[in-house]
Amino acid sequence: MTRNREIPAISADDVAFVRAMVVHEDNSLIVFNKPAGLAVQAGSGVARSLDDLMAAFAKSNGKRPRLVHRLDQGTSGVIVAANTQPVAAKLSEAFAGRDVQKTYLALVKGRLPAAESGVADAALVKVEEGGRSRMILARAGRQGAQAARTGWRVVARQGAFGLMQMAPETGRMHQIRVHLMSLGCPILGDGLYGEGQATAPRLMLHAAKLDLPHPEGGRLVIDAPLPEDFRTAAEAAGLQAGL
Repeated sequence: MTRNREIPAISADDVAFVRAMVVHEDNSLIVFNKPAGLAVQAGSGVARSLDDLMAAFAKSNGKRPRLVHRLDQGTSGVIVAANTQPVAAKLSEAFAGRDVQKTYLALVKGRLPAAESGVADAALVKVEEGGRSRMILARAGRQGAQAARTGWRVVARQGAFGLMQMAPETGRMHQIRVHLMSLGCPILGDGLYGEGQATAPRLMLHAAKLDLPHPEGGRLVIDAPLPEDFRTAAEAAGLQAGL
């Protein structure tokens, strides 16, 4: 939970909007199925963010849930918020310690790998280009380079299109997007690492599942249903059999 502060005003429509995203809730945490297009955090040009919407769950003392990891604005799917500071600390440690298994689905286009599965093991480094931050593959020894590993599996393929299951072992910015570009098959709708809206109206990347240690013991596995626009794009590419 964030520190005590005045509870910001939030409209009834926003309350209904964020509560409709909830796929699991208990005393320790809340899990959301975030829609594509909703920013996780406030920033320049962001009119509404998931962090702002946490006000819908605020206590009378102003404390509200705290998001413990991030998704890109264009990515849909599972994201977790902690109800208390101790829970936030435990979950943040689990993410940092790689005790959380993340599964994503991506619709891609290009020259798909000949193999059915593998691991993209390529370090990344952040660069600034035209006022935008992006990640690029880093040569050995480059200052600021971060190790990045992503397991991948081809779920279905049809010509130049594919449905890929991605399992990032690290959590670098844009990691899955860059690794798929490096494999030769960027994500549909990716305007930074692919062909953008020439292939899809938005980034076709979905955080489909999280398997994490529950702060009260045991493990919690949460699945987020696929958005309809993702299903429609998969069907248009002849990949519906993989869904």
